[in-house]
Amino acid sequence: MTLLKTNAITMQFGGLTAVSELSLDIAQGEIIAVIGPNGAGKTTAFNMITGVYKPTQGTIEFAGKNITGLKPHLITKQGMARTFQNIRLFKDLTVEDNLFIAQHLHLNANLYQAMFRLPGYKKEEKHILEKTAFLLEKVGLSNLAKEKSSSLPYGLQRKLEIARALATDPQLLLLDEPAAGMNPKETEDLTHFIKNIRDEFDLTILLIEHHMQVVMDISKRIYVLDYGVTIAEGTPMEIQNNERVIQAYLGVDEDA
Repeated sequence: MTLLKTNAITMQFGGLTAVSELSLDIAQGEIIAVIGPNGAGKTTAFNMITGVYKPTQGTIEFAGKNITGLKPHLITKQGMARTFQNIRLFKDLTVEDNLFIAQHLHLNANLYQAMFRLPGYKKEEKHILEKTAFLLEKVGLSNLAKEKSSSLPYGLQRKLEIARALATDPQLLLLDEPAAGMNPKETEDLTHFIKNIRDEFDLTILLIEHHMQVVMDISKRIYVLDYGVTIAEGTPMEIQNNERVIQAYLGVDEDA
């Protein structure tokens, strides 16, 4: 079943076309990568899908619904979550507080119920505490729950950011360069981690990544962008042997 479909979405900034007619078709349960040189339009594509930008043209469908132009928080409520290239944790809050905040998106209790700790609020609060403990255990951060998020090593901050995204109960998780800045051991751990959370949480994952070993290890299919244009789509093996992709990455002159 198709979970995410973008129909020739284009993003223009004045006279600059950052992404041109991007058409993705992502089935439930897949891990799909979007790759390309710096400035290829990858993060712009993510920003359109998650509602940060409204496409200049084209439409976006998620779980059978047209979500084009919806605000980011409404798209998150539909079941889509993302992380960012630059980690955006609440750095002065604890690890567990970062997860508490993410879950408020789905709270039904109002301010009055919260102030007087009425049964409806207490039930939701209990659920949040239990879910937070569950997520921290799954990502290996239980023993750091009370630590400031800024005190965590870089690799663990990445895991926390992903855990915070999971706290919103997504069907689709978008990861923007999750391996950026990681050492080889952290990168290897992250690769296993992404596969595990896909299976554990029944996720579909769309990622941007420059680390080709990660991309080749976990992706079912890969889309390649260059100057905003899709130049290839296929399996990791097909992409590795695609001459146009090699030229885009290595800057080979076609007339040479």
